[in-house]
Amino acid sequence: MDEQHRSGCPINLALEVVGDRWSLIVIRDIIFGNRRHFRDLLTHSEEGIASNILSSRLKTLLDEGIITRADDPTHKQKGVYSLTEKGIELLPVLAQLAAWGYKYLPVTEELGIRARLLHEGGPKLWAEFMDELREMHLGQKRKHKGPSVFAKLRAAYEAVVAKKKRK
Repeated sequence: MDEQHRSGCPINLALEVVGDRWSLIVIRDIIFGNRRHFRDLLTHSEEGIASNILSSRLKTLLDEGIITRADDPTHKQKGVYSLTEKGIELLPVLAQLAAWGYKYLPVTEELGIRARLLHEGGPKLWAEFMDELREMHLGQKRKHKGPSVFAKLRAAYEAVVAKKKRK
C-alpha cells in the first residue's frame, strides 16, 4: 500500500476517487445528460453544484483518468469532457446505486424513470449502453446495432415530464 491511501481495500480506494458528494453526480450528468461542457454541467445540475466544486471534481476525475478534456473545436476557450473506458465502466455502479435509491428512497417519477428502466434491462441493457457511450466518448464503432439506449432513456424521461405538465 502506498502512503497516499488509507488502506488497500478496493472499496476504500474507489471511494477515495468517486466517494465524495459530487463526483458521481458529475459522472451521472455526463452519462445520462450528455453534458460535456463546464457550463452545461454547472447550469443544468439538479442539485446546484457550485462552480468551484465542479472545477475541483473535474480536476480530480481528469487526474484519475475517469474523464478527458479536449479543446472544443467550435470555441477556443471551451473544453469538451469525455468519459474514458474507466469512466464508462462506472455505469453498472451507477445503475445499481440508482436501483437501490429507486427501491428505498423517495425519488421523483421523472428522475426515477431511468433507474427503473436500467434495473429492468439489467446487465444486457447496461452493456448496450456502455457500447453506445464508447461510441459517443471514445469514437469506437458500436457492436450493438439496435435502438439507442441513450435515446430510449431520454424519451422515457421526457414522456414523464410531459405527462406531469398535462396534469
